[in-house]
Amino acid sequence: MKDSDLFDETEYKRWLHQAEYTLNSAKGDLKSTDYSWSCFKSQQAAEYAVKAILRGLGKAATGHSVLKLLEKLEETGISVPEGLRNCARSLDKHYVPPRYPNAYPAGAPFEFYDKTTAKEAISHANKVVQFVLSEKAKYV
Repeated sequence: MKDSDLFDETEYKRWLHQAEYTLNSAKGDLKSTDYSWSCFKSQQAAEYAVKAILRGLGKAATGHSVLKLLEKLEETGISVPEGLRNCARSLDKHYVPPRYPNAYPAGAPFEFYDKTTAKEAISHANKVVQFVLSEKAKYV
């Protein structure tokens, strides 16, 4: 039996397509200066991408931390580079604060985000998506 026989391509594609769609939406938010939403969507795109490969492998993919999902992925025998872990750590910081005013001592979340932060988040999410694509290619 080949590895590809054990890989759930349909489930993988459902989650990966959502990851790509969400990453494109984050890029649109960057262009329209909605930086806080761009950061949140970048985190979501990375989360969906890692969940795509985990679900493709038939593994549980719960939670919202990209870092913790990558750790679950490592349990399957896939090696995750430290640089990607750093991307995940950075992205996980954008899960709650962009959306909730009480994440900050004063002001609204959008006031704490800028173009540089949004560009960095998009770059990190793109690295996670590219990693997932390269790892999935091993199952074809």
